[in-house]
Amino acid sequence: MKDVLLGIDQSVERAVAQAETVLDLFDEDETHAYLLHDFVDNPEGASVVQVDAVKRAAEIFEEAGVSVDLREGSGEPAESIIQHADELDADAICIAGRKRSPAGKMLFGSVSQSVILNTDRPVLICSAADESA
Repeated sequence: MKDVLLGIDQSVERAVAQAETVLDLFDEDETHAYLLHDFVDNPEGASVVQVDAVKRAAEIFEEAGVSVDLREGSGEPAESIIQHADELDADAICIAGRKRSPAGKMLFGSVSQSVILNTDRPVLICSAADESA
């Protein structure tokens, strides 16, 4: 059994790309997907089950027969992804890259870069068909 943690943001398109990438690379019968959405700011107390991107990724996995667990975190996304991956002893992490200018990366940081640099687990970076990572 391969446990894969997917760090899912608000983008349905990126979540679909992540789910499809995991299905392309891992055997459906031997994969367990953990879908993590990190609420950086959640004053309304939303739940992971309310996030459209998470719901769509879960549907894709369930249609393929992959077992799915939903998780939520709060705070800095990269730290949350790494923490959950460590708690689960995940075999891999899958995150969605997004196109940013060099200045944007410097100003806002890069979750993808931070995860890659701060974990010893394999990290898959994927993007929606109409985006470049």
